[in-house]
Amino acid sequence: MPIWSPEYETMDRGELEALQLRRLQSCVSWVHERVPYYRQALDERGVKPRDIRSLEDVRRLPMTDKTALRDTYPFGMFAVPMEQVVRVHSSSGTTGKPIVVGYTKGDLNTWSELTARIASAAGVTSHDRVQMAFLYGMFTGGWGMHYGIERVGASVFPAGSGNTERQLMMMQDFGTTVLVCTPSYALYIAEVAEKSGIDVKSLPLRVGLFGGEPSGEGMRDEIESRLGILATDNYGLSEVMGPGVSGECEHQCGLHMAEDHFLFEVVDPETGEPRAEGEEGELIITSLTKEAFPVLRYRTHDLTTVDSAICQCGRTLARMRKVRARTDDMLIVRGVNVFPSQIEDVLMEVEGVQPHYLIVVDRVGAMDQIEVQIEVADALFSDAMKDMVAFTKGVSDRITSAVGLNARVTLVEPGTIERTAGKARRVVDRRQPQ
Repeated sequence: MPIWSPEYETMDRGELEALQLRRLQSCVSWVHERVPYYRQALDERGVKPRDIRSLEDVRRLPMTDKTALRDTYPFGMFAVPMEQVVRVHSSSGTTGKPIVVGYTKGDLNTWSELTARIASAAGVTSHDRVQMAFLYGMFTGGWGMHYGIERVGASVFPAGSGNTERQLMMMQDFGTTVLVCTPSYALYIAEVAEKSGIDVKSLPLRVGLFGGEPSGEGMRDEIESRLGILATDNYGLSEVMGPGVSGECEHQCGLHMAEDHFLFEVVDPETGEPRAEGEEGELIITSLTKEAFPVLRYRTHDLTTVDSAICQCGRTLARMRKVRARTDDMLIVRGVNVFPSQIEDVLMEVEGVQPHYLIVVDRVGAMDQIEVQIEVADALFSDAMKDMVAFTKGVSDRITSAVGLNARVTLVEPGTIERTAGKARRVVDRRQPQ
């Protein structure tokens, strides 16, 4: 596949690090001058912009989390006046005030360039017809990929989210070759197509660019098998840009990180100490080129590893492992740390289990209990399945082995667990706050 921006995507690491340092120094000067929150935080640490002399000096900078962004709602973290802000996006705000982010014209140009890289790495060209099945609105997902794909020269169909029958009609009538959405919605499209008697594999669809929620290799295999496409993963978050932070090439061996625009760290989530390459830790991101909404050492809470080896595709940018878990998604059940991704990995290895599940945590008396509701194929509810008890126990035993505690497994019929065009809801925690 052609490399969209070889000047940067294949840059020598020494040259890249020199570029990162120059941009880091500029960013620190920019926020110290223009963002009161960062000026105060830097001054409290006794750090001046001139003190940043190496990339290691990034550790002298303050970390940023969602609390700071919410406390300065709506525009307190902006580094430019509103007259220079040409776009505003925000998070959903389901747990309080939303996080509001702004973009200058220069930021939108950078954003489009970075998502063009991701689209090109996945194999999108000017000959493609791309169906955007992401929500359009304050959410960054649809907009970011939209403009990058247009920059590549492909035709974009801004279908929006939901109305799956209409999505399938568009695929058939418009000759869609590329699908952009969440991985769980891609599986739902496959499910609706199968129920409607539509042979998706007979359509021109060939590539999927998926993001917005964690997904494992088992889910990727399911998508590729049922839709007959190459499924690639991309990563981003509104606080630092939106989609465009990293994305996979056709080799699917990690997400190439836009290191010329972001400085990445992987740290121990408890101590903040750096982790060695290849060791799992929390991803910390500092924006290097953002104008309207730069962030220093933003805590993503996403757990990953990093590999700086040159990829088969020729790109020299480091690659991050697909994010499967977040520090703030971790459940503590009877003193055991449980990540939903651990349970998903088990379920995707069990024949007959559908890629839709719900983890329900409850407290009965003083004891926490965990239930895993799983959808199973129609055959398991037919007379041919004579021992559901044994099947359920087998799945429960495998979950127990993986996470270290007993989980009650409940089989439910296909279609029982809620489908959504956005992020899939995987966990319901019914326990009272401690």
